[in-house]
Amino acid sequence: MRNFDLTPLYRATVGFDQIADLMDRALANEVGQNTYPPYNIEKTADDAWQISVAVAGFSEDELAIELKDRALLVTGRKADETAERNFLHRGIATRAFERRFQLADHVKVTGATHENGMLNIDLVREVPEALKPRRIEIASSAKTDANLVDAKSVN
Repeated sequence: MRNFDLTPLYRATVGFDQIADLMDRALANEVGQNTYPPYNIEKTADDAWQISVAVAGFSEDELAIELKDRALLVTGRKADETAERNFLHRGIATRAFERRFQLADHVKVTGATHENGMLNIDLVREVPEALKPRRIEIASSAKTDANLVDAKSVN
């Protein structure tokens, strides 16, 4: 894997620190990325997404979703089993996990459901009215006011 030095990007730009930090995090996390639990990200509309995390063996009480500083954190902690169980084969992983998703500006979590071993998290982008593009009417300089009366010079 190649190492990228983003220092020239920091020197040549102003206000793009978030993009550079995101690239740094993406490049740093790529090596040795944890693949448990598996997940899907689905685009459900132009400004809506759904994250589906496979959480087989976890109950709703053992899962937590937290949103902090545009980072969505999904964690699972299995409750300690008091009774010893004797597994002949254990293929369903129920180890503790932490999965982090970085959200873009104005993306909000609208809900979450847990059904059939899948945790579904719904997201939507809600751009404030002040930031939406708007059309500016151009006034013509040739317009004359109807209330003006032509005045004649008197000499």
